[in-house]
Amino acid sequence: MKPPKPTQSITTTVAAGLDGLVHDLRALIAESRQQALRAVDVVQVRTCWGVGQHIVEFEQGGAARAEYGSRLLPRLAEMLTAEFGRGFDASNLRYMRLFYLAFPIRDALRHELSWTHYRSLLRIEDSKAREWYLTEAATQNWSSRALDRQISRLYYERLLASKDKAAVTAEAVEKIAEMKISPRDFVRDPVLHEHEQLFASRYRLILPTEEELLQELIREQQLLEERKEKSPLKPAKKGGCKRVTEESSVTAATATNP
Repeated sequence: MKPPKPTQSITTTVAAGLDGLVHDLRALIAESRQQALRAVDVVQVRTCWGVGQHIVEFEQGGAARAEYGSRLLPRLAEMLTAEFGRGFDASNLRYMRLFYLAFPIRDALRHELSWTHYRSLLRIEDSKAREWYLTEAATQNWSSRALDRQISRLYYERLLASKDKAAVTAEAVEKIAEMKISPRDFVRDPVLHEHEQLFASRYRLILPTEEELLQELIREQQLLEERKEKSPLKPAKKGGCKRVTEESSVTAATATNP
């Protein structure tokens, strides 16, 4: 007599295997999200920089500036919004123009920072403070919310004025650590004023959560089972062919002898 199958150990092994699979998929999805978001950030920043460059160079063309004057940005905003939708109002275009003037060398831009980071940096008038915040945000991997907090709390100015710089730094690090943020939060982070998104509104970077992934795996398994049950290669029941033949014979006889 064969010993009973160890169902409990098999179930445990399958569960452990599934946990390992989910762990690997979680790491893959998280990394993919970060790469996708970084790629979008780079495109957004370069596009905004390029728009600012074109505006400044157009303004420097004497006759063009004299013709449009202060009406240039409102006119551009009207035309671009009509063609591309929200995200190109006069306020945003003004920031793009300032962006190019403040950072005239495109290759010097930090790829770690998004357009939202740069918008916050442009509000800082002191060029030294702006450069310091830029470097810290890039090297310390600050989110845009963290950068806004540090600017509003005058982190740079407090460091310069304080005799206990270690305490100021420790307080800043502690507060930033409390601001947990996920890749999905980065997607929802407004890239332009008043949540008017330049790219994210058109290309949504939505990747599945762990729960959604498990549900999709279960659904796929159910579909496979249903396909097996409905497979045309499944053997017919006994008597099926005979019944069809008899019905066909009766039909043929009826058609011959009306």
